[in-house]
Amino acid sequence: MSWRHLLHVVGAVLGAIGLSMLAPIVVSAIYQEWSEIPGLFLAAFLTTLTGYVLWRVFDRPGELSTREGFAAVGLAWIALAIAGALPYLFTGAVSSITDAVFESASGITTTGASIVPDPGMLSHGILMWRSLTQWIGGMGIIVLSVAILPLLGMGAMQLARAESPGPMPDRLTPRFRETAKRLWFVYLVLTGAEVIMLWLGEMTLFEAVNHSLTTLSTGGFSTNVGSLGAFSSYSQWVVILFMTLAGMSFALHYKFVRRDRKTYFRSGGVRVYLGIVAFAAVLMAVGTWGGDVSTTIRDAVFTSLTIVTTTGYGTVDFAQWIPSLEIMIVGLMFVGGMAGSTSGAIKTDRLEILYEASRTDVRRLIHPRGVFVTRISGNPVPDLVVETVQTFFLLYMFAFMTGTFLLAIIGSLAGSNLDMVSTVSAVATSIGNVGPGLGDVGPTSNYLAIPAAGKWLLSALMIVGRLEILPILILFNREVWRK
Repeated sequence: MSWRHLLHVVGAVLGAIGLSMLAPIVVSAIYQEWSEIPGLFLAAFLTTLTGYVLWRVFDRPGELSTREGFAAVGLAWIALAIAGALPYLFTGAVSSITDAVFESASGITTTGASIVPDPGMLSHGILMWRSLTQWIGGMGIIVLSVAILPLLGMGAMQLARAESPGPMPDRLTPRFRETAKRLWFVYLVLTGAEVIMLWLGEMTLFEAVNHSLTTLSTGGFSTNVGSLGAFSSYSQWVVILFMTLAGMSFALHYKFVRRDRKTYFRSGGVRVYLGIVAFAAVLMAVGTWGGDVSTTIRDAVFTSLTIVTTTGYGTVDFAQWIPSLEIMIVGLMFVGGMAGSTSGAIKTDRLEILYEASRTDVRRLIHPRGVFVTRISGNPVPDLVVETVQTFFLLYMFAFMTGTFLLAIIGSLAGSNLDMVSTVSAVATSIGNVGPGLGDVGPTSNYLAIPAAGKWLLSALMIVGRLEILPILILFNREVWRK
């Protein structure tokens, strides 16, 4: 393990995020928010300078080992959460370091949990920064660096393996850099398409851009305290469409663009993903039936998608639904979209593998002498992949239970009024990168009342969930740091 290699990678990533801070400066200038510009400029300058110094001073890796790739990603995302807090602090949008880091971590991990009571009170520049952090974090800042900045040498695949959400990174071409460029091309095109469609409705261009950035990234930050519930049914259906696409593998979108029109129909993963969304939507519609039929159906579809894809938008306060639906919503927080999408949580592909592997184990018990292979869509799944998925699931549930236990203790020691529903859902939404939970952290509430220690814990869980545990877990393994 070489610290010089790791710091070189961290420097490259910090430099990229520092340059991205120029965007909110431009927005503030357009809206003549002159008082915001010095703080934003200082944050951009310090972040870019720090990144440049680290990148220039420390060695450029000829090739990253697997453990260096995982460690670099873990350190880079921690650094990003800290650097992303600077615009909030330097502009005075958030006065507390704890709250600023929480908001930053929530953005860069596309969680969408917020300590801001009313986003409408923030400046246009800060609103753009909130949305931009989610858009960058959606596809992954590491992939962005590999695709656009030729700074990371031969370690691209190791970095991607650590950062890419899902059981394995998608390879569209033999060279990962070309793959990353193509995935980002699809990401840009879909974002642009949503901007246009939302702008054709009642949204302003600024609102359309912000909501497009946070939809494709499955982030969920809104410019309005009422989230998508403050906009028309047209805008909600547009967001439903793009949430659906954001929860699918972007490799499938690229294949579709390349004129493979049947790629979605051939994918068993798409059927499982859409089947879960549809089943949950039906149960939600039945459980909330009454009043206007079209509104009930739209709210059910929207809520099902926003939870499964871990986007976190809201059109209704589902924390007020009947208990059985609330229990189902907590369960959906663990699902996630497809591998290769921008969503968080466990991912439907892993759940499908777990289900098929359990069926295979049952057959082996019934027929001890039989030879059975776990298959997905007719294709055999290697035993190593099955074991990796099972390990990930156990680590994910262990992190969830440990986080719940710790947050309950923190709440008790701090004398807060967090009940068990709020505690469990806060941890589930943080590690699953969903955003809104139930109870005191429901869709119409925020995380401002969480004790400071609890916010640091939830911020850590957001990063752990976004990087799917291993890149962070590996940082605490002594063998990794031995030469």
